[in-house]
Amino acid sequence: WTYVFTQEIPIHGMKHQFSYTLTLADPGHEGGDTGLGDSLLNYRYQVAGGGPEKLAFAPRFSLLVPTGDEDEDRGFGAFGFLFNLPVSVQLSNRWVTHSNAGAAFIPSARNASGDEADVSDYFLGQSVVWLARPNLNAVFEAIYAWSEEVTGPGATERSSSFLLNPGLRWAINRPSGLQIVPGISVPIGVGPSRGEEFL
Repeated sequence: WTYVFTQEIPIHGMKHQFSYTLTLADPGHEGGDTGLGDSLLNYRYQVAGGGPEKLAFAPRFSLLVPTGDEDEDRGFGAFGFLFNLPVSVQLSNRWVTHSNAGAAFIPSARNASGDEADVSDYFLGQSVVWLARPNLNAVFEAIYAWSEEVTGPGATERSSSFLLNPGLRWAINRPSGLQIVPGISVPIGVGPSRGEEFL
């Protein structure tokens, strides 16, 4: 499992935003300890949308900071770069779509054995959201990812995954203005991820 905390900070308005992301991760294998994973420093530019518009586009550039322990399988052991191209479209009062394409490049990434190699990852994501009620959404997500891991000095192995993720989310609005949005979903592996368990 992985716990992710992101804090966004507008820079003189909503068009430019800085954020940082911290992770707490369990590597999921015997002998691996739960602890801090790699962190991100993010800059996002609102090209379109951010208000009543039906189209929103906000590219994001991130610097990966190696705060995780690669020996414990909680990080890459090197600085890296990530790019995201998210687009949201409001189709109607009740239907919204979110699309995202992203890539990561981590030069001189390290594995638990200390081997180094350049690593690149790519992903495509798509979601459809049905606004069933003002405080209740049904969500259907799909994500395809290609990732590399260091397998030896200068050597990597590429793998792919394909997940479908149907779920629900609902809003709890407090009088103070605080909004809490819990959600639940069931990831389903298809294609290269068929038969894998995610719960």
